[in-house]
Parts: sequence; structure tokens; C-alpha cells
Amino acid sequence: MSGVVNLSEKPLKDLRILVMEDEYLIAMDVEQLCQDHGAEEVVILRTLKELGDVPVDERGINVAVVDVMLAGESTVEFAKTLQDSNVPFVFATGYAESENLFEAFPGVRVVGKPYAGPTLITAIVEAVNAGQGREASGGV
Repeated sequence: MSGVVNLSEKPLKDLRILVMEDEYLIAMDVEQLCQDHGAEEVVILRTLKELGDVPVDERGINVAVVDVMLAGESTVEFAKTLQDSNVPFVFATGYAESENLFEAFPGVRVVGKPYAGPTLITAIVEAVNAGQGREASGGV
């Protein structure tokens, strides 16, 4: 399932990454981790309301890291929107053991909290390499 990812090669180079995480310290840690691995930009959203009205395919996102719950709200519908828009993503969540939550997302990696940095970076790279992504355009 997992390939070998060379983390010393800046595997996230030039990527624009959306991080949907409501826990401030985790969000900051993921942002730094992504930047350390070459991400061009990391956009953090802590609530679904912060998404606004801009369609996901016009946000210029190359890949997303999605927590299943943001401020008490499920992100499953948003994840379906990502999937429908061919934006690769991974779930990074404390609900990793709730397999029924992820049945609608075959092939999407679920990284359980707490996770090690290399595990998350590898999952992100694998999502991008799965061929779901496309060139970024627009902004969040």
C-alpha cells in the first residue's frame, strides 16, 4: 500500500496544500511539516464556514489534509466535493478506527492521530502521485 518516499528530496515542492484542522497546535505543526518538505503554500481552515462560497475546484489546491470533524461539524460532505473535483486528499483524524466513515472514499489514505510527520508526508505524496491532482489555479 505504501510506497517509499524520499523525504529528503522535498517531496511537496511547489504544492499548495489545504489543511482542515481545528486544533491550533496540530494545524501549526502540519503547516511547518509541509513547508519543511517543500510546500509552496499551506492554507489552514479551522471551520467549514471559512470555506466560503468559492467552489473547491477554483481554489488552486493541489492536495488537502482533512480532519473528519472541524469544530463539531463533519467534513465528509466537503471530502466528497474534493473527490468529485479530483482534488487528492488524505484524512488525518482521531476517528481513524471508524471504518464506516471512510467507505465512500476507497483509495483515500486515513492517517490516525497521533501520527508521525513522515507518515503524514508519505500519505500526502501518495495521494498526489495517485494521479487525482491537477495544476493549481485561483486562490482560497
